[in-house]
Amino acid sequence: MSDELEAAARLYDEAAEELDRAAAHCRRSAEHFRNREVPRGAAHAWAARGHVLEAEARLDAQARTHASKSSV
Repeated sequence: MSDELEAAARLYDEAAEELDRAAAHCRRSAEHFRNREVPRGAAHAWAARGHVLEAEARLDAQARTHASKSSV
């Protein structure tokens, strides 16, 4: 596998890991809100959003790489 393809694969693995973390925080946030623990629920909700943003950043980087190599 070329170095570029391996880098792309790693990027997608990292994005998936970030999204897995986001999902775990969402589940924990739901649990806290059900228990009326609003500050804890909100903290996990924001952590989830942070992981989603990290995943988006990795996917955005891949999209920019793809765009730089594409021609019309």
